[in-house]
Amino acid sequence: MAVVLRLSRAGTHKAPFYHVVATDSRKPRDGAYLEDVGIYDPTRRPELIKLKSDRIEYWLKQGARPSETVAEVLRKARKAAEPAEAKK
Repeated sequence: MAVVLRLSRAGTHKAPFYHVVATDSRKPRDGAYLEDVGIYDPTRRPELIKLKSDRIEYWLKQGARPSETVAEVLRKARKAAEPAEAKK
């Protein structure tokens, strides 16, 4: 079973938000998933990104591949976390 980290759409018409999920690559976009590991809402300004970083790291260590979009969301989340860590 190939595990993928990808977005699952939720929300209403013209107001989407997404769950970041770990799922079998053969499952449909909004189908059953193994675990919900975060939320991404591109409609808010600034964008809302809430991730369970420990669970994402777990899935990546298990061989899960992030989709292109999830990889970009992870980059944005890490970039946003860097200044906060530097201030400590």
